[in-house]
Amino acid sequence: MFTRVFGFGKRPFSALSEQEVLALAISSEEDDSRIYLAYADMLRDDYPHSARVFEEMAAEENTHRAQLIELHRTKFGDRIPLVRREHVRGYFDRKPDWLAKNLPLVRIRAEAENMEHQAHQFYLAAAQRTGDADIRKLLGDLAVQEKAHESLARRLTEKHAPEDIAEEEESTERKRFILTYVQPGLAGLMDGSVSTLAPIFATAFATQNTATTFIVGLSASVGAGISMGFTEAAHDDGVLSGRGSPIRRGLASGIMTTLGGLGHALPYLIPHFGTATTVAVAVVFVELWAIAWIQNHWMETPWSRAIIQVVLGGALVFAAGMLIGSA
Repeated sequence: MFTRVFGFGKRPFSALSEQEVLALAISSEEDDSRIYLAYADMLRDDYPHSARVFEEMAAEENTHRAQLIELHRTKFGDRIPLVRREHVRGYFDRKPDWLAKNLPLVRIRAEAENMEHQAHQFYLAAAQRTGDADIRKLLGDLAVQEKAHESLARRLTEKHAPEDIAEEEESTERKRFILTYVQPGLAGLMDGSVSTLAPIFATAFATQNTATTFIVGLSASVGAGISMGFTEAAHDDGVLSGRGSPIRRGLASGIMTTLGGLGHALPYLIPHFGTATTVAVAVVFVELWAIAWIQNHWMETPWSRAIIQVVLGGALVFAAGMLIGSA
């Protein structure tokens, strides 16, 4: 770990020979081509037009690799030294392919343009270090090409994914985000915020004890979070419904359920009962309006219906808990 973080055991770029610089460029182009093909494979089912963008970008990298290999064969023979980016101190890094699965489409496109920018910087630095005319020419030409390729993702998107198709892909991405994260998270937040109101405030008004109320609220929130998380993950594997990974949905639902309950349980860490209850009521008000806003913004629920469903319903549950606890 320390070797990767601090660069121990790595060689500085300035210490590489001309042959090693070419070898590093070849391995980098191979890696970038594989990354773009991995992006294409991940996007092909849901975003076929964007997948073709990355297939063409991979083809561009393969062209660069072939040019570099041919020059290496001419200058140094057929044996290419094994020099990779992780062997060179300060050299730009690449994210593993599997991390891209968690990135939205717009971020993947931005990552591709950043990769081309980094490659441009590398070829500029490499060209300045060599005295061989042929090597310097090719590296300089590749620097110019990579500079032009910084907008390659954008240009290919215009070619393969015109505005109407791009809007359709963005709509698909938004829908998937809502189904995987927003919908289960919202259900959890509603359950955690509303269903724990009665037991927490009933305990508060029945005991007038902040410590007891906090323990009841904590146990109710955590228990509800675990229950909601497992229920969400178990009842739908996402294959037929298209709702995405059951693990992600379960985590979104479970975490938001717990947070929804903890929001008005945590104020009872305040020793003074009146102050704690006042803060808890204020938190409940914020929670209910936040739920209504999420419903309106993400689920396109009209404000009037969201307010009636959430704020009025939450107020009734709160009143029930208060009346039961005061009885």
